[in-house]
Amino acid sequence: MKKVLHIISGGETGGSRKHVTTLLEQYPRDSVTLLVFQEGALSQEAREKGIHVELLQQKSRYDLSILKRLAAFIREGNYEIVHSHGPRANLFISLIKKQMDAVWVTTIHSDPKLDFMKGGLKGRVFTALNLHAMKKIDVFFAVSERFKENLAALGIPAERIHTIYNGIEFIEPIEPNGDLQKELHLNDQDFVMTMVARMHPIKGHDIVLKAMKQINDPSIHLVLVGDGPIKEEVISMAKELGLSGNVHFLGFRKDIEQIYSNSHIALLASHSESFPLALLEGANQKLPLISTDVGGVKQLIPSEEYGWVVPVNDPNAYAEAITSAHKEFNQGTLSSKGERLYEFARTNFSLKSLADSIEKTYDQIAKK
Repeated sequence: MKKVLHIISGGETGGSRKHVTTLLEQYPRDSVTLLVFQEGALSQEAREKGIHVELLQQKSRYDLSILKRLAAFIREGNYEIVHSHGPRANLFISLIKKQMDAVWVTTIHSDPKLDFMKGGLKGRVFTALNLHAMKKIDVFFAVSERFKENLAALGIPAERIHTIYNGIEFIEPIEPNGDLQKELHLNDQDFVMTMVARMHPIKGHDIVLKAMKQINDPSIHLVLVGDGPIKEEVISMAKELGLSGNVHFLGFRKDIEQIYSNSHIALLASHSESFPLALLEGANQKLPLISTDVGGVKQLIPSEEYGWVVPVNDPNAYAEAITSAHKEFNQGTLSSKGERLYEFARTNFSLKSLADSIEKTYDQIAKK
């Protein structure tokens, strides 16, 4: 195993956080280091897993004074691979690339053209900086073929892009205990849909809310797990649509498996994604899925045997999928989709396959 330094901002609470901590847990402790620019749930979780974590504390996200320390840390650590995650890490490494000998790798967790969606002038500036930084990266890991195509469309040579699908460690599904129903005051006839996603415009919470308003069925409940910059906006929208009694905001939670186990279906409504870990985690709990057609979703949901894939930004199509799933729930046939998905996903998208593929690529690209 090559000596590898993973770099990420540290403020992540969504899929990229889980991707990094579960991936690094697979490798020998003396071969990987995680460097963050701020403390948070990610660094805490990594330390709990026994991962070596280093902090280069920024005074703010715009603090560039750490660049000199970052360059020295990489040189003195004799790292062969520097593996970045996210726009901030990419930008900082691009500014010191000439000062390091390591090969620079990045994983593309989201569409770089949409990372700062609805960010106004600041968002457009950050997008431009991110796209400029990406031109300097040596090797890209794209977690779906669609993302590989997106990178190629940005002018990245195909030989620098490796498609490596996300994976999780599949465990024995947890038995539902009814705790979520008790917490939310629901009964056995209520249909529980869970969406695990940070509150960001790209995640499409508004699409699901519009679909629920269209269906207008009081027995259908939406559980939203995650925090983010538009949380208050989503709460306000739910109120305006008259859905407050059916939409439940749980914020950041660590008991995702338990929440999923007490749900009937997992949702994704993103405008763009790579290969969402949240859906794999739902599949691990034998939940069928409803997802927009983003990233590598159709590799996970290749047919309606496993769930529903609908067009992006289409509340009508999303409403039809929810209605179909609810009908199957009432008929007692929905759970069989979840069973089939679980067997398919654990066979094709394991964490070990992900870690082995990345390690093999490290060995191929490291400087001799």
